[in-house]
This record gives sequence, C-alpha cells and structure tokens, in this order.
Amino acid sequence: MIRHHEILALFEPILKPISEGVIICQTGGSILSINNATRRMFGIAESDNVLSLSNLGGHNLRISLIRAGLELNDGVHHHCEMALEFDEEICVNGETRWLRIDYCPLELPDHAKSLRMIMLRNVTAEKRLDAFMAEKDACGVSTNDPDMVRLIRRLTTVAASDASVLLQGESGTGKTELARLVHRRSPRHHHPFVEVNCGAIPATLIETELFGHVKGAFTGAVKDREGRFKAADGGTLFLDEIGELPRELQPKLLRVLQDGEYEPVGSDKTTKVDVRLVCASNQDLPDLVDIGHFRADLYYRIAVVPLQVPPLRERPGDIPLLLQVIRQRLTLRDYPANIIFGEDAMRSLMNYPWPGNVRELANAIEHSIICADDGLVTSESLPDAIRRYCEVRNVPVSSASDTPEENPRAQIENALQLARGNKTRAAQILGIDRTTLWRRMQRLGLD
Repeated sequence: MIRHHEILALFEPILKPISEGVIICQTGGSILSINNATRRMFGIAESDNVLSLSNLGGHNLRISLIRAGLELNDGVHHHCEMALEFDEEICVNGETRWLRIDYCPLELPDHAKSLRMIMLRNVTAEKRLDAFMAEKDACGVSTNDPDMVRLIRRLTTVAASDASVLLQGESGTGKTELARLVHRRSPRHHHPFVEVNCGAIPATLIETELFGHVKGAFTGAVKDREGRFKAADGGTLFLDEIGELPRELQPKLLRVLQDGEYEPVGSDKTTKVDVRLVCASNQDLPDLVDIGHFRADLYYRIAVVPLQVPPLRERPGDIPLLLQVIRQRLTLRDYPANIIFGEDAMRSLMNYPWPGNVRELANAIEHSIICADDGLVTSESLPDAIRRYCEVRNVPVSSASDTPEENPRAQIENALQLARGNKTRAAQILGIDRTTLWRRMQRLGLD
C-alpha cells in the first residue's frame, strides 16, 4: 500500500507552480498538502506548516464545506462524499476576496474515501464586474438629487413587502432600473425577475404571453407554454407600459393579483402563482381611468405604492455623476478611458432639456466619445439635436408683440400656460402628439 507521504511527494512538483489554489486533505479536515497559490489567497506564511481546514488564515473552510454540502445534499450521499462547487467570501488583511471552491473525493488506489482535493480560484474581479454591471448598468439609479434619493429610500422600504408598486414618469427616466432595484432589495431576490413590455406585444398575443396556453388552444399552439406569470412564480413580474394593456384583459390581471389564480388560454384548469407585481407607465394612468381606457379597480390594485420618477431636466445636478457612470460602463466595452469632456460640451449637456432622459443621455455620451477630437469632447462632438438646441437658444426670437397664432413660440407658451405646465395636456391643446411638442420646443429653445 502506498503511504500518504509517498503520494504527496508525487503531487508536490505538479501542484507547486499551478496558479489556482490546491489543497489535499483528509476527511477530518487535516491538510496534507497545500500549494503556494492557496497560501497567497489566505495570507498564510510559508513557515506555517501546521494547517487545518478549520483555520486557514483565520477562515474556517471546513464549516463552509459542511454548509455547502448540507444545502446540496440529495438525501443519499453524505456531504463528505459529494462533489461541491460554490463561491465563498473571505477577508484577508482587511481585504474582501471571493473564491470559487471545487471539492471532490480523490480517487486513488488503496485510499478509498480517505483523501479529498479542494481547488480554489480567485473570482474577486469577476464578482466586482458583475456587481458593477448590475448596479451601474442601471445608471438611472445613480443620483445625488434629493427627490431621487427620497424615491430610492422609499423603494428600499417598500421592497421588503409584497405591495404592488407603480412607477410613473417619462420614457427613459430609469423606471426599469428602479423596478430591478425593488426586486434586488426584496426577500424574493433569489427568485426570478421577469420583464414584459406590454406596449411591444400585439394585443392578440398579450394574453398568452402573460398567462400561457395549452396545446391546441389556437392555430399554431403546437405545445403547452407557460406564461410570464408562471415564469415569475416566487419572484417579481415587471409590467412596463401597463397603460397599453387591452381593457378586455384587465379583469383577468385583476383576478390573478387578488387571488393568485388564472387559467391559461384554452385550459379549464386553474393555475396558482405567488408573484409580486411592479408596473411602470409613461402615461398618466388616472387620466386613462377618467376616459375609460383603464379600469379603476385595477389601477388601485397595482398602485398600492404609486411613485413619480422625476425627469432628468428636473435634476440636472445628476448629469456629471451619470456622465462618469456611463463612461465607466463604456470603458468595459473597450471604449477609450481617457476621453475628456470640454467646458463647452459640459455646458451644452447641462443646458439641454433631455426629452429622452437618461436613455438619451447615455446615447449622447457614447456618440460624443466616438466623435471626440484627439481625446477631447467639444460641442462639435455632441449629437446634432443638442448642438441645434444650444444654437437656437442664442438666437433672438420673434417679436413678443406677435399673436400666438403668428408666433409658434407664443403658441407653445400659451398652451403650456393653459395646461399649467403639463406637456401632455399642452400637446393635446395644440392638436399634436407629445414627441412633436418636444421637438418643437427643442428647436425654439424652450425648456
């Protein structure tokens, strides 16, 4: 029978140069061999040769292995006999590190069930990148604005409950990112977060998209399909553009919110789900209720916590912060990191009203970096819409004595006054859609 020390003597020259950590140990936790990479990961001195899984640089890896084994236990094998893979957070000299740990029995002749091998890989950089992309990709959440800070605090408080949340605000303000924030900070964060844009799905398909269908329910239904409610079971369902939901489907949505029950299309069997609902709309839902396009009972059910997301033009102080966040995100996509935004470009970004909000800002920054001249973003590097707006603001306008009918600027100002600043109502007064109003206001230099 080959002794342990003879086996380890064979392993030693192989394990020593490997960049990943390797530990060979006995089932009780006594360490027989450890390579230099493991010592570096845990901050263990080369002179320290009395080692145990229970104390690796102050970290109890044995407890972590037992915990992981119990969580994955299949009821048949003892956790010591199972192959495990999990991530573990450790702290070495005040620095947090993440290790990916692979643990398995070491199959050797005449040593059945006596030795184990643990491989460790430092995944700290990956974890930080994942965290960065999860938080910073949602750049609309980055803010120093007092109103936005209050909104995020309220969302954090509400997230702990199962209350339905309604986020209202203009397109591009970051409603989707805020919905994701609710999910991440809720007890449901380990379960699915499912997004549905009600405005992007034809009215004829939205019911099967949400509730699924059974085979043969309609032409083309060649197999059963679970809907988004079922996919989000235990987690959060985010319905964007909820105001576009067909009125005939609204009672079915109301029922699943009240009772947690529905029938897939073509089925008479009731399906039960446990779903937390977050909705968003860039339309004024109370207005839709008033004109009969949206059910009042459904509105009050989805708007247990109604919140208004402020547009970017009302928080211009966030623009420098968002600029840095978006630039960092673009750097991860291999855009140059040394681009400088000149004073004239920054002045234009701060003065522009941003009808597309944070989404438009992100596109404008990407455009500007691409068009930068020798690493400097000037006003000439900015998108045409921003440059034209800033140029128009410096051009004298028509005489104030013109009547509203003769002066387009006066027409818009008069409509805004009648609508008390509500641009949606002002567009209705002018007989144009809201996007057209925004474009005209940009051309005329109106905030």
